[in-house]
Amino acid sequence: MSMAPRPTSTTGRWVTIERCLEASPSRVFRSWSDPDELARWFPVRVEGSLAVDARTILTWHDRRIAIDVIEADPDRTLRFRWHWSPDDSYVTEVTVSLEPLGYGTQLTLTDGPFDIARPGVLEAWAEALEGWGAALSSLRAHVDFAVDIRDRC
Repeated sequence: MSMAPRPTSTTGRWVTIERCLEASPSRVFRSWSDPDELARWFPVRVEGSLAVDARTILTWHDRRIAIDVIEADPDRTLRFRWHWSPDDSYVTEVTVSLEPLGYGTQLTLTDGPFDIARPGVLEAWAEALEGWGAALSSLRAHVDFAVDIRDRC
């Protein structure tokens, strides 16, 4: 597992996380790209289609996050913009890359850049590090073991 930030400048930071999953790339891709599947392991509800060029709202018990899917290459890549603020004043780009690994999948997630010189962005970067780590643990539980480990609060 790698969670090291990838700097792009003196103030730019990235989140990069790798996971080896036992599920096939098609199963993992479907878990990200199908709204019903995504809602089984990540948000409580998905409002929208997760289609390229669509705005989708991910809803949890305590917040709503807008994402815009910008690329979907089945079984290989999903890219979307993650809106950190309701007014779209801060947005990062998330890329989920999938590679076959034996009978399973090597997943690499990147999110950024986080310009930590901007007010509040250091906190967003820290939240992304923690949040994506937890989310990918939940994804693994879902695709490899068919269990939901999300906190219900």
